[in-house]
Amino acid sequence: MSNQSQIAVKMILDLWNSRLKATNEKFSNLTDEQLMQEIAPGRNRGIYLLGHLTAVHDHMLSILDFEKQVCPQLHETFITKPDRAVAEIPSVSELRGFWKTVNEKLAEHFSKLTVDEWFQKHTLVSEEDFVKEPHRNRLNIVAGRTVHLAGHLGQLLLIK
Repeated sequence: MSNQSQIAVKMILDLWNSRLKATNEKFSNLTDEQLMQEIAPGRNRGIYLLGHLTAVHDHMLSILDFEKQVCPQLHETFITKPDRAVAEIPSVSELRGFWKTVNEKLAEHFSKLTVDEWFQKHTLVSEEDFVKEPHRNRLNIVAGRTVHLAGHLGQLLLIK
């Protein structure tokens, strides 16, 4: 791969890591009680965003063809359904543990990929479509999820 490809991978991963670090810091600085608060009246609670981001990152494990999801049980509660649609959700403590585990697994897999492997297809695209749209690669998934993470971090900053 070219030097520009190496630079592109480094740029995306540096951005991912910086947003993840900032989000980790925000979650660490919020108490369990604060995470039960709504971002704004009638909007998602912090606990829902913790579960949602965990479920999205967990799904990345399979999308990037690393391994099976660690906590697929979170998908329906935190991706398919809106906040408060499910009566019983995991505790803040459980979600904090899942968040840590999932992101550690992603980091471990990220560190092992070569530049060429970042430009391989992900599991949501067929071989046929990937030939026509080679930008639908693993690195693009991380770029998109970084934007997603940053957006929700902005929401979390509203919790006081």
